[in-house]
Amino acid sequence: MSPSTFPRGSVGLGHDCHAWMLPDGSWGWSNAGLIVGEGESLLVDTLFDLDLAAEMLAGFGPITEGRPITTVVNTHSDGDHTFGNQLLAARGAEIVGSVATAELVTQDAVASLQRLKTLDGPAGDFARHIFAPFQFDGIIATAPTRTFVDRMSLHIGGRPVELIQVGPAHTAGDTLVYVPDAQLLYTGDILFNGGTPVVWAGPLNRWVAACDLILDLDVTTIVPGHGAVTDKSAVVAMRDYLVFVESRTTELFEDGLTPEQAVEVIDLGPYAGVPESGRIVQNVLNVYHQLDDALPMPDQAGVFGRIAAREGFLAERSGEKGQPLPQDSTA
Repeated sequence: MSPSTFPRGSVGLGHDCHAWMLPDGSWGWSNAGLIVGEGESLLVDTLFDLDLAAEMLAGFGPITEGRPITTVVNTHSDGDHTFGNQLLAARGAEIVGSVATAELVTQDAVASLQRLKTLDGPAGDFARHIFAPFQFDGIIATAPTRTFVDRMSLHIGGRPVELIQVGPAHTAGDTLVYVPDAQLLYTGDILFNGGTPVVWAGPLNRWVAACDLILDLDVTTIVPGHGAVTDKSAVVAMRDYLVFVESRTTELFEDGLTPEQAVEVIDLGPYAGVPESGRIVQNVLNVYHQLDDALPMPDQAGVFGRIAAREGFLAERSGEKGQPLPQDSTA
């Protein structure tokens, strides 16, 4: 099964763990998870709008009957993982996340996405295209009320669940959700399976370290933030991409190229055909900022416009899809 062709909805993973999958895993189409214990359950992430969250809760209904969702963990602050939070809070669930995640789940974050869809030019056209299926009206930002730094241990109906903060990486507060008795990991957007990762926060080497941490965990099944359920081979593939981007971008920086020039000339080699490859724009800019923090980071609209110009919008408009990240079968 390729990363872009997997079933929508509930997927049983064994050991009373489940995933809620949204193909094709591209912009906004994220995954969630469910960990069931004795008399209660934990939900990992809440999707991108209220309709999607309500559909998921209904789909999980037969599983959670008699074992209600009492806890929600947000793996990070992005809207496609948090915008359904209000529905769970209304049911009395406690929402848990890292301190950095909680600080970024705000009404301003909702409003910024709404504004992005109203812009003129390539940035607005691209945002309207990729976010067309999602409805942001009526979303009330609902941040985690129980927070932590570094690590937290939970017990859900007698089952241990470990929360491991690995951000800043993709975002400021990325968290892994590890279920030791199932050898299972929910990664949030620390793993994109079959698509290009985007480094909103960084530094990029912390994301590489997060991949190394995952490779050291006793896990056999991994639910990525986007894309099909997988194993450690997808982590190796994404780690290799991140190392490639950091190395090549550093070379361009040392050659004296400006960030804009580097974005134009960087050769993605084996990664050129990966879906959402236009995200290289943000990834290059992030590495440049790591190397010289005096460089200004462009705003969200500026990044989206550059992504649209580089590849994203044109590729999506044409209906073309790239190839998934090359897999390392030895992991």
